[in-house]
Amino acid sequence: MNEREEKLIPPEGIDLEHPTAARVYDWLLGGKANWAIDREFGARIVAKFPLLRDISLANRLFLHRAVRHLIGLGVRQFIDIGAGIPTMGNTHQVADELDQETRVVYIDNEPVAVAHSKLLLENEGDPARHTAIHADLREPDQLWDEVLRADVIDFDQPVALLLVAVLHFQQLRRGTDIGPLSVARLRDLLPSGSYLVISHTTYEGVPPTQHQNLVDLDKLYQSSANPVHWRPQQEIRDLFGDFELMEPGLTWTTLWHPEDSSPQSPDIRFDKPEESVILSGVGRKP
Repeated sequence: MNEREEKLIPPEGIDLEHPTAARVYDWLLGGKANWAIDREFGARIVAKFPLLRDISLANRLFLHRAVRHLIGLGVRQFIDIGAGIPTMGNTHQVADELDQETRVVYIDNEPVAVAHSKLLLENEGDPARHTAIHADLREPDQLWDEVLRADVIDFDQPVALLLVAVLHFQQLRRGTDIGPLSVARLRDLLPSGSYLVISHTTYEGVPPTQHQNLVDLDKLYQSSANPVHWRPQQEIRDLFGDFELMEPGLTWTTLWHPEDSSPQSPDIRFDKPEESVILSGVGRKP
């Protein structure tokens, strides 16, 4: 444990024996809420997959653009599931740049992510408009009850449900990935006129080198606390159910409404859009 880690008090229940998705993603984005085991794992996967940092950044920038685009459509409420650890422009920060009346609920099952989110919101958030909840995507009804108890979201108004780079981590219950079932239940719970935002890694349609990288990455993540499952494109499309996909449909992260980028956004370029390996889309509930 280095000097920085000695100053951090791990929240109760934290797993320091295995790297976790939230902490590794934080490291990939240049954050500091991670431990040696996460950095060591991150360095291993970047060594095998050199574009991974740019891929992670492109995914984060998709989140930013989706929030801006939805605010432009009149959405003022966001539920960010699998939000991870606060780093590099969080949902409420992006939203507040455009409207100081937006409301955001962060949800994660990683204790470090929730603890840091709460700390961030204590320092710069508004308790009437922002909160962080410890809940599990695999228990959608319990998760929804926690959101209701937080009394931040007005369910008489449309809501944007964000599932950004979370569903490609297996949502295991008794050895079965129940992620699609959980998403279906959440779609049912959303009020009419709401939106579902998804980004998800796929091995389909990517360059051959990237395909092998994803195979190798899959094997590496089996040793982490969050094994992965890269879905084919149709399975990702199916996660939207009967929601109407907004233009440009299901597409690579860099291609989803680039005009909604902030002037301060980093310029992430790939030789081909499919090198981003993450598909993204936004659907609207009828």
